[in-house]
Amino acid sequence: MIDTTGELWRGEDFADLAAFIREYQAEGYAVDEVTESVCGHCEGRAFRVLAGHDAAQRTCTGCGTPEFIVDSADYWEEAEPDECECPCGGDEFAAAVGFSLRPDGDVRWVSLGLRCVADGTLGVYTDWKINYGPSAHLVTRA
Repeated sequence: MIDTTGELWRGEDFADLAAFIREYQAEGYAVDEVTESVCGHCEGRAFRVLAGHDAAQRTCTGCGTPEFIVDSADYWEEAEPDECECPCGGDEFAAAVGFSLRPDGDVRWVSLGLRCVADGTLGVYTDWKINYGPSAHLVTRA
């Protein structure tokens, strides 16, 4: 259950993070699907995250494997990423990606949500528009 009593919302699990991302609604678009980020190498669920304009990369804190989020590899050179940090100073997060879909099932908008492992603070650290199709495959690349 999301704790909304303080200035920052806090959560305990993927369900809370997914609900927060759905509430965020980048550019006013409803979030149709939320996919949890899971390390493709060790199945870890805690990451250090770099985020910039139209791109993000997560590095598993368990095995050190870096992976681009959604289509970020295509835009990484222009992204000017910064390391994500919680207001508490924590830099380890559970991550999930919210997808707003077009009527044909292609992705319209992407939102990267993070939950701080240290204190549970929830946030959307970046979002970007997907201007091409087909793009439905991106929902598997959180």
